[in-house]
Amino acid sequence: MEQSIPAVRLVDPHSPAAAKVGESIARLRRRARLSRPTLADCADLDVRHLQRIERGHGNPTLLSLMQIAVALEVPLAQLVEGLAPEDMPAGRRPYGYSTRDTQTRRRYFAGNGALEA
Repeated sequence: MEQSIPAVRLVDPHSPAAAKVGESIARLRRRARLSRPTLADCADLDVRHLQRIERGHGNPTLLSLMQIAVALEVPLAQLVEGLAPEDMPAGRRPYGYSTRDTQTRRRYFAGNGALEA
């Protein structure tokens, strides 16, 4: 009898940032009283793609987010409102969001005289 070996994922494709964006889109869609198929049609997206975005799966492109924002008649910034660097996966945080990076940045700016220590 052969046992199946579970698939191992090296990187979790779901991030708190994607989940927050998806929740925001779903909330705005419900507030506009639009169904998913209607919003997908207005945004020129496949309804399955919109469902994945709303569930926080995957990584929507900037173009997809812009299409959704235009279809919802809201500014793009409203879709990503409230996101913080801490919502990003640990390996993807921008420079300056770890203790070591903060210390390095402060030394650099203090050395230039741009930051008063």
